[in-house]
Amino acid sequence: MPQGGPKSQTILVVGGGIAGITAAIEAAETGYDVVLLEKSPSLGGRVTKFNRYFPKLCHPTCGLEINYQRIKKNPRVKLMTMCEVTGIAGAKGDYTVSVKRTPRFVNDKCTACGDCKDVSDTAVANAYNYGLDKVKGAYLPHEHAFPMRYVIAPEAIAAGEGDKLKAACKYGAIEPDQKEETFDLNAGAIIWTTGWKPYDAAKLDTYAYNESPDIINNVEMERLAAHDGPTGGKILRPSDNEPAKKVALIQCAGSRDNNHLAYCSRICCLGSLKHAAYVREQYEDAQVDIYYIDIRAHDKLEAFHAKIKNDPQVHFIKSKPGHIKIGEDGRPLVCGERTIDREIYEEPYDLVVLATGMQPSAVKGYKPEVGVMEDEYGFLVPKANGAADGEGIFSAGVASGPLDVSMSVQSATAAALRAIQAVRGS
Repeated sequence: MPQGGPKSQTILVVGGGIAGITAAIEAAETGYDVVLLEKSPSLGGRVTKFNRYFPKLCHPTCGLEINYQRIKKNPRVKLMTMCEVTGIAGAKGDYTVSVKRTPRFVNDKCTACGDCKDVSDTAVANAYNYGLDKVKGAYLPHEHAFPMRYVIAPEAIAAGEGDKLKAACKYGAIEPDQKEETFDLNAGAIIWTTGWKPYDAAKLDTYAYNESPDIINNVEMERLAAHDGPTGGKILRPSDNEPAKKVALIQCAGSRDNNHLAYCSRICCLGSLKHAAYVREQYEDAQVDIYYIDIRAHDKLEAFHAKIKNDPQVHFIKSKPGHIKIGEDGRPLVCGERTIDREIYEEPYDLVVLATGMQPSAVKGYKPEVGVMEDEYGFLVPKANGAADGEGIFSAGVASGPLDVSMSVQSATAAALRAIQAVRGS
């Protein structure tokens, strides 16, 4: 190593969604040691919660499982879950990164047998299904979780179930006395892939999200349609579990709105087209109304748009609904004015789905202060002349801007290359 070169050639990837997984694998398979940090109990991020990808509508597991195998077989990747970065010091080639690890209460002896779940009496909101149902206090994050290890909810420990859960495990995998801990890592370069979260639909007062269980957001719709979701894949009205055969999909719910998200999130239109396909697959007599300002179906995905538009039971209504109210029968009533013919409408639905936008997770919590900077919306973008300043921190995936899955993967590959160049001293 030339004098004054990088002290560490380890690459730290912060965030284990599709972008983080991609960046970690690309760097490791090129021959570099990688530490992959994820704050939740398992990898996959938002993608693993999707029912299907567009445009082919295949299950996300198809792509994720291959990548999990690549991680499992590569000794250069060190995966650390339940971990968050709390501070970064140093410079390119020699960063000291402070990390907080939240207790999982389960060690790596876990075989995912489920004996701990069987004895737990605690019930907690199921984060995988966005709180639409509940799971036991000892739970597997989901059926394709990686790592395939159980988690003990803090609520179960607080309820005094620790000893009972420990006694139920014949492998010695339960550690109810685990505490939060902090430690430092050394890295030569850092890739920030902390992803996104759906914009809070409760802030959209005119759309009555908190006033009816039959008004949901787009990521919740993904879980309703999923076979491992709260309804076993049946698209039902949450209020009474009856089939949702008349469905409204409202585009730009809070997006392109200076009071909420001023930007377009690129993929919301396509997500709603996919949701229309879900409903039509389940119910031959379903009616789906898509309320839109514009339809954004970029590149080859225009063919997917055309396919959905050709369905006579899917109606495209050019309008931004003014408000939603709850009818006397409890059904949501979508109210507004059609843009083209100026007709006023007040239409009842079994289910209303709000296409909320993608907000960067970096809006809250720690974020790096060198190498990248927040743009006006909270996405992390390169600083002006960042490369010339010699900084070795890069953002990728939706942490850097609204992207779909394929674009996130491309972004992560590019970030991995830049990180490799940084640790090589190029």
